[in-house]
Amino acid sequence: MIVLLRAAVPLFVAMVTGTVGSLVVTSVLGRHDTVTLAAFAVMTAVLNPATAAIQGAFRGLGPFVAPHREDPAAAVPIVRDARWLSLAAGAVGAVAVLCVPLLAGATGVPGEVVNELGLLPYFLAGYLLVFASTGGTNTILIALGRNPQVLWASLTAAGLLSVLAAVLVPPLGLTGVGLAWLISGTAAALVATFNLRQAFGQGIGQSRPRMGEIVRLARVSIPLAATVLIKFGVLGVVTFAASTTGTRDTAAHAVLTTLTAIMLVASVAVAQASVPDVARARDAAEARRVGRTAILLAMMGAGAGALLLLVFGAQIMTVFSDDQAVRERALALLPVMLLSSLFDAAQAVKGTGLTALKRSSASLWYFAVCYGVLLAVAVPVARTWGITGLWVAMATANGLLMVLQSLGFHRHSARIGQQPGSDVEPRQVRKV
Repeated sequence: MIVLLRAAVPLFVAMVTGTVGSLVVTSVLGRHDTVTLAAFAVMTAVLNPATAAIQGAFRGLGPFVAPHREDPAAAVPIVRDARWLSLAAGAVGAVAVLCVPLLAGATGVPGEVVNELGLLPYFLAGYLLVFASTGGTNTILIALGRNPQVLWASLTAAGLLSVLAAVLVPPLGLTGVGLAWLISGTAAALVATFNLRQAFGQGIGQSRPRMGEIVRLARVSIPLAATVLIKFGVLGVVTFAASTTGTRDTAAHAVLTTLTAIMLVASVAVAQASVPDVARARDAAEARRVGRTAILLAMMGAGAGALLLLVFGAQIMTVFSDDQAVRERALALLPVMLLSSLFDAAQAVKGTGLTALKRSSASLWYFAVCYGVLLAVAVPVARTWGITGLWVAMATANGLLMVLQSLGFHRHSARIGQQPGSDVEPRQVRKV
């Protein structure tokens, strides 16, 4: 447990700093204007799944790079191949972000909210392309056991985003948010490139695509990207459904979504830190031991966040909005949001474990079932029960997903050592 905790702490701090930037943006926008915050919520309904899909493509690298921890140079060709996938994902994400105004208008989002978007889609499309160009630096560093280096890019991005948002939003509104995001993302990409060069002791460069190797990576990366795309895509539809219930409900939903992201930080950090150990496990018992430890640590972290929100929820809500009605609405929904987040935290750990086993396609099917149902009921539920019903539906979907992911990890971990062509190399067993 201590080994995994030490590996997870730098990732946790990096994610917290990244979340701080998002919190500052949400807080500044909430105090700037309620319509502006609602428009930002509509944009994040597409930006989040686009970013998550690119990150998913990145994280599929972990099981392939981890076996080369003792000889990083051997992973250089893998990293070059992976960049082709990430750039393709970035291009698709950029196009999706540019289509947000059309999509919002077609789904019945109020005209004042759509008009408020302005130039924001163009700046965020540029940000996604810059983000994709890093080629999964953080995943590579984690797989190589260089977790502390992940901090620097996150600190750069969060610091610049916070300062620039506070300075640019009052005069420019959402255009200021777009500028802040693009500038901070570019600076973080430069830092990430420097860290990667240090880790490998050489420049990575780029080579012609090796289609066979790219397809091999894609078999893990694409299902993982599709999984997170399904998740955040459906959550985006939920946000659009919430936006049809009223501007204040949309703003309250944006606050709760931001708090959910905070709740998941610890579990995602632990899950990512566990990937190298699961990927390098020599048998089912070792992989499951890592999985149990990861779940325990993730629940401890998520539980601490839940307790904090339950005790200080009223005070925390004042950070996000000056609108009393928005704060009261969000506070009333806090218990069901916390339940949904706890289920989500548990399924994230087990789903990441499946990725480490190169079985991300199984997780894809689980998400398709659970979130497919959520997609089908989102709009009818919003019309009948409002955002309260939406959050109950999300909690139900996450609970079922937690069960399926756990069963899937147990099943596929039993095949360790029986897989032909396994990339796992013999190693010294480490206690977790």
